Order: sequence, then structure tokens, then C-alpha cells
Amino acid sequence: MKNEDNLVVFRDFLNKAEAEIAQGALQAGGVDSIIQADDAGGEEPGLWMGGVRLLVRGEDVKVADEILGPAK
Repeated sequence: MKNEDNLVVFRDFLNKAEAEIAQGALQAGGVDSIIQADDAGGEEPGLWMGGVRLLVRGEDVKVADEILGPAK
């Protein structure tokens, strides 16, 4: 993802699988995103206790909301 200066936390997820599904939907809709998880690079999935974050550019938040619908 280019221009990562304006990234915002778009949604929080309980696990990486849910975040990856949402990321795939955003990608299909033309919105770039990054998954951020404090899990030692995937080596320690038990460290997800703080959640998994999906980041998008600030200017893409509205479109991302339209793609994924309201947060649950």
C-alpha cells in the first residue's frame, strides 16, 4: 500500500481470519487495507487478545463502510 501516512483504524476484529475476509471484500471493492495484529508475526496467535485491526486510508473510510456495511 502506497501513502501509508494517512492510515486509520477502520475496524477491530477478534481474529485474523475475520479481518482477512473483510480485507478481501475491501480489495474486491478497490480499497487497499492493512491488517495489524500484535501476534509476533503470526508465530504467537494467542497474543491476539488486544484484537486485530484493519487499517485503511482516511479518505477511503466512507467507501469501506459502504462495502462492509455497519460495524457489529
